[in-house]
Amino acid sequence: MSSTDNLGDEVQQDAPPIAETPETTAPEAAHETGSSDAVTPAAGTPEAPTPADAALADPTDSAPESTPEPTPAPARPVPTPGPGPGPRPKAPAPAAAATPAPAAPPVEAVVTDPSLWGRVDDEGTVYVRTAEGERAVGSWQAGDAEAGLAHYGRRYDDIATEVSLLEARLKAHTGNPGEIKNKAQQLAESIPTAAAVGDLDGLAARARAMVDTAESATAEFRAEKAAARAAQIARKEALAAEAEQIAAESTAWKAAGERLKAIVEEWKTIRGIDRKTDEALWTRFAAARDAFGRRRGTHFAQLDAQRGETRAAKQELIKEAQRLATSTDWGATSAAMRSLMDRWKAVPRTGRDTDDDLWKEFRAAQDVFFSARSEQDKARNAEESANQQAKEELLAEAEKLDPSKDLRGAQNALRKIQERYDAIGHVPRGVMRQLEDRMQAVEEKVRGAADVGRVRTAPENPMVTSMRAAVTKAEEQLAKAEASGDERRIGEAKANLATRQEWLAEAEKSARR
Repeated sequence: MSSTDNLGDEVQQDAPPIAETPETTAPEAAHETGSSDAVTPAAGTPEAPTPADAALADPTDSAPESTPEPTPAPARPVPTPGPGPGPRPKAPAPAAAATPAPAAPPVEAVVTDPSLWGRVDDEGTVYVRTAEGERAVGSWQAGDAEAGLAHYGRRYDDIATEVSLLEARLKAHTGNPGEIKNKAQQLAESIPTAAAVGDLDGLAARARAMVDTAESATAEFRAEKAAARAAQIARKEALAAEAEQIAAESTAWKAAGERLKAIVEEWKTIRGIDRKTDEALWTRFAAARDAFGRRRGTHFAQLDAQRGETRAAKQELIKEAQRLATSTDWGATSAAMRSLMDRWKAVPRTGRDTDDDLWKEFRAAQDVFFSARSEQDKARNAEESANQQAKEELLAEAEKLDPSKDLRGAQNALRKIQERYDAIGHVPRGVMRQLEDRMQAVEEKVRGAADVGRVRTAPENPMVTSMRAAVTKAEEQLAKAEASGDERRIGEAKANLATRQEWLAEAEKSARR
């Protein structure tokens, strides 16, 4: 074995391991099938992972990280040497994998010119130029020097693509900054000794810069996460406070119950809170909901008891109304029925259906009484109208008497007419005075004719005479009513006599003046 081969083996053993895929490019396969004895362990090493393989796990996913399946590397164009160590040309973006990692932003594969950063000597040793000088990275014995340099350049491109992916994720905030920082730290430590040809110093500097950037991003990430958690806690605290207010104050039972159900549904959508805090807030809400349920249950239990008492009170009023329904003591019973109605209004309602049924029973009992009274009033009105007609006929007969021709006959006829007149019952109140005035005028005509043949004395005041006659007549009517035993007629006769006596007293007082 040559010294060159030993150097290649030693360099490869010192280099940090880099994940590799089982696939190799077509040129590499052709070289490897040539002479296995001429290839050192460093030569023909498979490529580093593709950008998709290097994707970090999304921190929002709670499932443990898993190793993604290897993805074929995109086809690489033949590199074109540049004028110097300036900006690296970039190849077109690789085709998307069948199932891309959700957290990895699109990053173009990096393609550089390895000839700007390394060489292969005549013995096949591959060198890379860094700020510290040249460093052997491997040995290439499977083909010409250009192919070996391209092979180690592709290794650099894979590492550079991985760095670019991390930079893109850090910039886009699509991953956990802490994880990105750890990965960037690993790359910053491994890149200076990597078995690859390219701008390793610049690439390591980019990785180290990511470490510094990720530290501030980690702080921002934690602050954002804490702010989001605080906002979610505040939402649940507000819902718990609202539930507590409902439990303590609300009497809109149906609307409040619906609101508590809505709070439960909204509560389910609020996530990102630690278990201890979440359980404490839920305990507050559940306690408020239970308190509301107990208060509502107590309210309706009291309402049921109150309705029972109200129902019993109204049923008692119904019984009283039914006992009075058949009474014929119209005045007293009417007052009693009005009192029952006032008491009914003072009793609270028992609920629409029950209250309506009770009201129908109560009203039916009252209707029995008032209907009977109405029929009695109709009969009385008909009787009074008939009495009015009978008295008007007697008055017409009395007004035809002529005492100037036959005084004695006129007096006898008038007396009989008066007896028949007084025997007739009540007339409507509105015509009572008119009828009495007509009868009094006939009496005065007959009395005046009788006074013509008598010795004249000081005439008595006509008003006093008229009032005295009315009192006498009222006394006669009272006597007749008492004889009949009709309480109603007796009461009316007494009232009529008292009125006539008052009028007579006033007339006598006026005459004395």
